[in-house]
Amino acid sequence: MKTSARWAMQIGSAGPLLVALSVTFVASGCYVTQQASVESVTKSGFLGDYSKLTPGNTDKGQALLRYINPAANWRQYNKVTIDPVVFYGDDKTKISPDQQLALTTYFHAALEKDCAGKFQVVDQPGPGVMKLQVAVTDAESATPVLRTVSLVIPQARVLNRLGQLVTGSFAFSGEAQVEARLTDATTGQTLAEVVDKRLGGNNIKAAAQWQWGDAENAMDAWAQMFATRVYAWTTGAAAPGDPPPSS
Repeated sequence: MKTSARWAMQIGSAGPLLVALSVTFVASGCYVTQQASVESVTKSGFLGDYSKLTPGNTDKGQALLRYINPAANWRQYNKVTIDPVVFYGDDKTKISPDQQLALTTYFHAALEKDCAGKFQVVDQPGPGVMKLQVAVTDAESATPVLRTVSLVIPQARVLNRLGQLVTGSFAFSGEAQVEARLTDATTGQTLAEVVDKRLGGNNIKAAAQWQWGDAENAMDAWAQMFATRVYAWTTGAAAPGDPPPSS
């Protein structure tokens, strides 16, 4: 089991969490998360128009809902800028502000770390730059709003910051859902959009338990899958419809 700081989150009885590229995995030999069903996805409103998204082929490790621009010229990209991860929910959320901040801060750091191993991570648009926008979503009502924005904390301080924000050991009920959009940083052209949800617990029957390890491992896996898959597309090693490449 990892010894790094753990934190947890609840995404309600039908709550959500989205991101780029999903994969069923056993992380650290300690916690397992399961991909949910496409029927369980809640469209929070973060992506705006969901009409282009279609069910992914989960047998190929794809997200539950996805859109890949067929006209995208992936080979032109070698840089990425990553917006602060946001928490997108409504007044029914049971995630405290400190937990929202811990979750989004950790997720941003994981994305930045994995992307830095494949791309040049920059903070300005320009030639060859993609823009990644990610939201952790928890919206049960029809009026979700942006609630928190992560602080962009240097990687060396992230775990210490999480230790200050989240203490103790606890589990939440529900699922984790994430939504993400990848665009051309200069033109704004949409390159890809995805929505994915995972269940916590050591097996599908125990999915009501969403623990620190589940949440951290889900973020780590989603970040790794984004970096490795998009990198494969930009280098021509794989096409968007291929199974996920090994890291």
